[in-house]
Amino acid sequence: MRHVAAFDFDGTLSSRDNFAPFLRRVAGSAAVGRAMAVNTARVARQPRSARSRDALKALVLRDLFAGYEAAALDEIGRGFAFEIVQRHLRSDMVQRADWHRTQGHELVIVSASLGVYLRPIAEQLRFDEVLCTELAVGPDGTLTGDLAAPNVRGLEKARRLDAYVGGAASYVWAYGDSSGDRELWARADHAVRVSRRGTSKVD
Repeated sequence: MRHVAAFDFDGTLSSRDNFAPFLRRVAGSAAVGRAMAVNTARVARQPRSARSRDALKALVLRDLFAGYEAAALDEIGRGFAFEIVQRHLRSDMVQRADWHRTQGHELVIVSASLGVYLRPIAEQLRFDEVLCTELAVGPDGTLTGDLAAPNVRGLEKARRLDAYVGGAASYVWAYGDSSGDRELWARADHAVRVSRRGTSKVD
């Protein structure tokens, strides 16, 4: 039987949200503010069924990153990842991941954050896989502005983990901190809620 420990990132392995700080690192606070304001209004005008955080995120990323050199963004992502590892990880969760590793369990990050910085973090923390939001790259090496696959939040977290595990018999731990992790918790055999005060088992 496979034993898999799946960790959300922002607020779980990391002590903060990292998506907005990364956008500001790349594009600057003013550009991010404009993109958020314009696209929040755009989403609000859509039919209720189309209004979502996922839709807003996709529009903001398109505005900020379409045409950006993928190699240049990778370089920024590596520097940003180093900063997170040095300053913004939760030591208790890193220790928990280390415990799973000593038990021979597979370690997976399942997150709506971007792969451009999560992949180098996972490498440094010796995780086995990263299931996260990825940006589509065109044949010319620039970002198209689209997501390569759906935003990895809510139900998509459980779907991506299921695809990773496949049909193999498995026992899954899932660590998360927010409503975006509910479906991941529901998928798990052992679900853990992470808060500033520590951890608790999800009923």
